[in-house]
Amino acid sequence: MYVTSDPSAPWLVAGLGNPGPEYAANRHNVGFMVADLLAERIGGRFKRAGKAQAQVVEGRIGPPGPGNRRVILAKPMSYMNLSGGPVTALRDFYKVPVANIVAVHDELDIDFGTLRLKLGGGDNGHNGLKSMTKAMGADYHRVRFGIGRPPGRMQVADFVLKDFSSAERKELDYFVDRAADAVECLVIEGLERAQGTYNS
Repeated sequence: MYVTSDPSAPWLVAGLGNPGPEYAANRHNVGFMVADLLAERIGGRFKRAGKAQAQVVEGRIGPPGPGNRRVILAKPMSYMNLSGGPVTALRDFYKVPVANIVAVHDELDIDFGTLRLKLGGGDNGHNGLKSMTKAMGADYHRVRFGIGRPPGRMQVADFVLKDFSSAERKELDYFVDRAADAVECLVIEGLERAQGTYNS
């Protein structure tokens, strides 16, 4: 079972997306949606993080006592394809081991609402992951939130920068809630338990 080497080390959960109201409901911004819900759960509000081009919330995830974990929730404000810079700056500032970094992101190659958790691997053409991997290597966790493939001949870039469909929006809150649960499980109980519970 995966266990972080130092239980007192903080975790950094980066929800990936694009800043600005015009992108807020896009498929590409589901990472921001999950980060917002996690912040709500720990009773925090995002604020600008010093020199890092990101908004952050600091708090603890888990029950009171020794089982909980210090966590920094982050939303890079650099646009998706430059996510690596802000995440690396936060990693260095908070002294977070790479194995305690979680990227929450949209994933084209799995069906809408399906979750897959993993440690390391390729970027599968995702520009946010590509930027993070270039900045600090690939050995961080990913919570992949399925958005499915574009219909017909729609270009991928157009699809990810469109809002979820009206049918998808009826279920979106449920799936975002489940993704937040998966992040909490990963941080508190480890990857193997989280995969067993949430991978589908």
